[in-house]
Amino acid sequence: MKQSWYRAKNGDSAKQKALLKQKALKKLQQRKPLKAATAGSRPSRWRHPAIWLGVSLFAVILIVPALVVGPFSKGDTALSNTEKEREIAKAEHREIPQSAFSVAVMRTASEQIENVPLETYVARVVASEMPADFELEALKAQSLAARTYIVNHLLSQKGKDSANVTDTVQHQVYKNEDELRKAWGSSFEEKMKKLKTAVQATEGEILTYHRKPITPSFFSTSNGYTENSEDYWGQKLPYLRSVKSPWDLDSPKFKDQEVFTKNQVAQALGVNLAGGNAAAFEVTRTDSGRVAQLKLGERTFSGKQVRELLRLPSSDFRIEEKNGHFIFTTKGFGHGVGMSQYGANGMAREGKTYKDIVSYYYHDVEIRPVQEAAPALVSK
Repeated sequence: MKQSWYRAKNGDSAKQKALLKQKALKKLQQRKPLKAATAGSRPSRWRHPAIWLGVSLFAVILIVPALVVGPFSKGDTALSNTEKEREIAKAEHREIPQSAFSVAVMRTASEQIENVPLETYVARVVASEMPADFELEALKAQSLAARTYIVNHLLSQKGKDSANVTDTVQHQVYKNEDELRKAWGSSFEEKMKKLKTAVQATEGEILTYHRKPITPSFFSTSNGYTENSEDYWGQKLPYLRSVKSPWDLDSPKFKDQEVFTKNQVAQALGVNLAGGNAAAFEVTRTDSGRVAQLKLGERTFSGKQVRELLRLPSSDFRIEEKNGHFIFTTKGFGHGVGMSQYGANGMAREGKTYKDIVSYYYHDVEIRPVQEAAPALVSK
């Protein structure tokens, strides 16, 4: 009985197993195919750790350099702007440094003398001579030129006049704080802070040639070239040589036009333009393209003379006679000798420093402390 029961039991068990297998196969056939495991699914993550390690490393290689390079993707501009902001911020908490001496300025309007410490004088001259929204490095170059001018002027000044300079273009344009506040209004503090930064960066520095202060002439806008000193003033100075200045083409003062009647030109130049003399003009030019000589009527003038007598913006001019008038088309603004202010600003925008700027416009000059270049002046 036991044996028969055992066989019966095993037989039933075999049948049950076969039945279970058939049911399992049927369920498998009815089940939908599995989709590929996603990158975030748990089975893939644990079944293929080597693959995920490789993917992670690849992502790090791509992302980390991007994070490092990203903030500086614009090259040096972002860094240089940050440096400018820091430099200006530092200047905000500093006063204009003490000066080695003062400058006696004759105020044109009041006919009173104003004694101004050197560095304060330089800051106010820069504020009066160059737009405050120019690049910081251009303002530094202007500070250096302004300081050099007054040092050179004081060293060469003869006599014992109570005033050293005027406040006009005869020397350097100068406005005091009250005048600048009136001119700038609510933007005075911001602009003055920037100018103080420029002055402090060049504190006590002047431009020298063979260890002597130079004549650091400057002007607004060139015609694309600066002028040799002898071609405008008649005196050759080795550091005032003609150079290209292509940045000036962006200046709002680059081109202008003045219209005069024949009578106005005749009176200003003292010539007879009646009849056939009106069209009888001949022009020769300097290497920079400015007028060297103009023959008009029976007289010959230098380009400088014509510019000054007719109050033209530049000595680079073309003349057209039309309907009884002379049309003078000019390029540039100013005498054209030395440093172009708009050229300096253009160079600064390209990343040049104030030392680059002055070295470009003033040939073979050195930057030296005023105490070394003009000890006699400092000791007064």
